[in-house]
Amino acid sequence: MDTQVVIIGGGPSGLLLSQLLNRAGIATVILERASREHVLSRIRAGILEWGSVELLREAGVGARMDAEGIAHDGAWLTDADLMVHVDFKALTGRQVMVYGQTEVTHDLYDAQDAMGTTILHRVEDVRILDLDGPQAAVEYTQGGRRHRLSCAYVAGCDGFHGVSRRTIPEDRRRQFERVYPFGWLGILSRTPPVADELIYANSPHGFALASMRNHNLVRYYVQVPLSDRVEDWPDDRFWAEFRRRIPAQAAARLVTGPSIEKSVAPLRSFVSEPLRWGRLFLVGDAAHIVPPTGAKGLNLAVSDVFYLHQALIAALKQGDQAGLDTYSDRALARIWKAMRFSWQMTMMLHRFDGEDGFAAQMRRATLAHLAESETARRELAENYVGLPY
Repeated sequence: MDTQVVIIGGGPSGLLLSQLLNRAGIATVILERASREHVLSRIRAGILEWGSVELLREAGVGARMDAEGIAHDGAWLTDADLMVHVDFKALTGRQVMVYGQTEVTHDLYDAQDAMGTTILHRVEDVRILDLDGPQAAVEYTQGGRRHRLSCAYVAGCDGFHGVSRRTIPEDRRRQFERVYPFGWLGILSRTPPVADELIYANSPHGFALASMRNHNLVRYYVQVPLSDRVEDWPDDRFWAEFRRRIPAQAAARLVTGPSIEKSVAPLRSFVSEPLRWGRLFLVGDAAHIVPPTGAKGLNLAVSDVFYLHQALIAALKQGDQAGLDTYSDRALARIWKAMRFSWQMTMMLHRFDGEDGFAAQMRRATLAHLAESETARRELAENYVGLPY
């Protein structure tokens, strides 16, 4: 056996799984198709559930997050007439942490390098083999040469377009999907945030989100048709549209500046079952995609890592297979709850083309109910800060 666990995918979920396994004395090899520079240039999520914060600390990569991250006690949900504050800390005793996924990935790479973990980049044509035998194997090409690794288990952390999910026979997969008829145009700008906490705005002109990465780096979004391209949205047009979608008191504080990154992300809900096929286990976007409205993408991947790292340690250290046998069911139970929450937030905050007046009234009634009901705010807060593992 060349290593104990081969991890396909060098993003945050694969790196975190490797970090936790290495700290338990389990050897890993990580295979990543892109360069490290490309992985570290990806602009992704910026909100960590408190369970994710605690697992990063357990993995020994929480120091910079604790020093530079911004703990948030709550968030605002608004429409043209009403602003509702959901106080996470008062309602649940927990917070969320604003700390970008890119920074998490930097911290994990630094920690893995310090451990001497083998991380292979620019790996192509990966094939996962022998999943029903006493050992699995992974073949890949790097630098024009073909290689083969034998291992006890394979973790598929290679995202929606990776090879891992496709390795499970199509007739053994159950896939569930909802594609939304709009996307989010997001920009990154070195300007101060319009508010100390996130603002989710449902306006007559469409959805907008005021988020941040730090006290002088913002991440703002507006809902756009799927046909729109980044080139259709020069900075002046974005700022004007963002300003008219957020509450007037926030718009009055808005500081604009040049964008340093701009992209359009389509929204979808997607789950593939099961998460296990023999010696292969799916993690994160390889198995599920959520719309970003509920801030669950990275956090769901972290919860998968939580279940899987415990199961692999028990199997490889104590010979206890129970955790591996229940991994798919345990992870999926939490995944579907997060799917429900993200779908609910998406429906509550976005305008849909061709909708009637009833839909708009339902959004208004939902926000009014949140304003009046502590129970409703607590339910939202419990889901936003993260359900227990």
